Amino acid sequence: MTDAADTILVNARVYPLAEGSPAAPAPAEEPTPEEALAIRNGEIVRVDRQYEIEFLEGVETTVIDCDGGVVLPGFIDAHTHMEHLGQYLVHADLSSVDTLEAAIDTLAAEGDRNPDREWLLGFGYDESEWPENRYLRADDLDAVSEDRPVVAMRVDMHTASLNSVALERLSSAMPDHDVEREGGEPTGVVVEEATEAVWDATEADYDETRDLVTAALEYANALGVTGVHDKVRDSHAPRVYRDLEQAGELTCRVRLDYWSDHLESAIDAGLVTNGGSEFVRVGAIKSFTDGSFGGRTAKLFEPYADLPEPAADRGDAGRGQWVVDPDELEAIASRATDAGDYQLTVHAIGDEAVEETVAAFEETSNADQKRHRVEHAELATDGHLERMAEAGMVASMQPNFLQWAAEDGLYDQRLGEARRRGSNRFRSMLEAGVPLAFGSDCMPLDPLLGVEYAVNAPVEAQRLSVTQALRAYTQGAAYAGFDEDRVGTLEVGKKADLVVLEESPWDAPSRIADIEVTMTMVDGAVVYEG
Repeated sequence: MTDAADTILVNARVYPLAEGSPAAPAPAEEPTPEEALAIRNGEIVRVDRQYEIEFLEGVETTVIDCDGGVVLPGFIDAHTHMEHLGQYLVHADLSSVDTLEAAIDTLAAEGDRNPDREWLLGFGYDESEWPENRYLRADDLDAVSEDRPVVAMRVDMHTASLNSVALERLSSAMPDHDVEREGGEPTGVVVEEATEAVWDATEADYDETRDLVTAALEYANALGVTGVHDKVRDSHAPRVYRDLEQAGELTCRVRLDYWSDHLESAIDAGLVTNGGSEFVRVGAIKSFTDGSFGGRTAKLFEPYADLPEPAADRGDAGRGQWVVDPDELEAIASRATDAGDYQLTVHAIGDEAVEETVAAFEETSNADQKRHRVEHAELATDGHLERMAEAGMVASMQPNFLQWAAEDGLYDQRLGEARRRGSNRFRSMLEAGVPLAFGSDCMPLDPLLGVEYAVNAPVEAQRLSVTQALRAYTQGAAYAGFDEDRVGTLEVGKKADLVVLEESPWDAPSRIADIEVTMTMVDGAVVYEG
């Protein structure tokens, strides 16, 4: 006799999303759903017609009526910064302000609410959406406070704006080449390595990190996220995750991608890719090549289209700059693969940065088995796609970045029309046989928003079907984390990590982001109920 299920979901449209592979396009049409799903001991034991599932109902079985809702595998965000997401929630959130003045007002209000905080911080501003279309500067932020250090981080986290107090306090820690100047004086805008001085000065202690991480986890669960690949550096977050798991309070599976300056420590401590526990595992060694389009620091073969004068002030004749130069990247890749057999995940946005990243991966042995990841890969060329597919590299991309890919948007401004149309080619990735994983980079963290952008992309080479986009946020992200045998689809034997939506994204392709998440489950337990 078959044991009863712990939980069954009925009156539902269950989409396992199990067909195909992360490196092949799914059929464009809507899959045929099942009607119900049964869970026992945190695992899926049956996906079938409701009539069949009801035979697994016992005296103590919890029956959840989904009221006709859509059940999908839980979303896995393959590129997140959970501590930074928590900062959006705890400090001033500038992501939705629509003018420079509104950003200043938001920061001032945050200062009034928290008069005892030493640093006044704001996160996520995007000047390309403002009528002023310029960065916040020191004189703007001096209007917020002339006594406290004030910092506003741009949405890409590669650019920061500081008031005069913050500039003075951090001046000795910021390299001159990453501090913008006019007439020899700093404007308050800093990029790349100079922003690291800001992070160092405002680093949270364990207790604050725990507050930031738990706030971020709660936020992510409410959006249907059941797993994250968190990029961590000089943070208490890894300990926080493990302490939360030990206490039975971790509501999300976490893959920790450690920055490359932790590589030697990881080797010494015996941390290896895919090692860990049920909920917290070691992921890849993360490195960089270039910066961002917003800061004009992404590394390009040809100059930016909207260079300020003189162009040379932006580094290397206006083609961006190396955050980690190719020789250093190659050394990191060699050390990581030779000493620890680690997966590598490397930030590469511009076409020259993608070239150097792909080349570094090609030099490592068994690259296909390691599933090395190119993070962002925004200007990958056809040649890059062919080489990535051949070597088994994963494209870890962010569909929400298409918010800047509309006509006259940031990409048009920085890159011009031809390169804008050649950016973020999700469909081309799949057609070339490159495994595609979706994440958000917390800009913002919202899988359904990302799916909507991918489904309604302005260029055919970027555009995916609803099924393809959902698979990149589930099966594809699981594959990028070597976790496809546990999660990413709704199949017998997989973990019961799932999300219930109020309505079908196939029925509402133009407003997927507006669909309500009604429930999120991790390991068979409800972690969010809307």
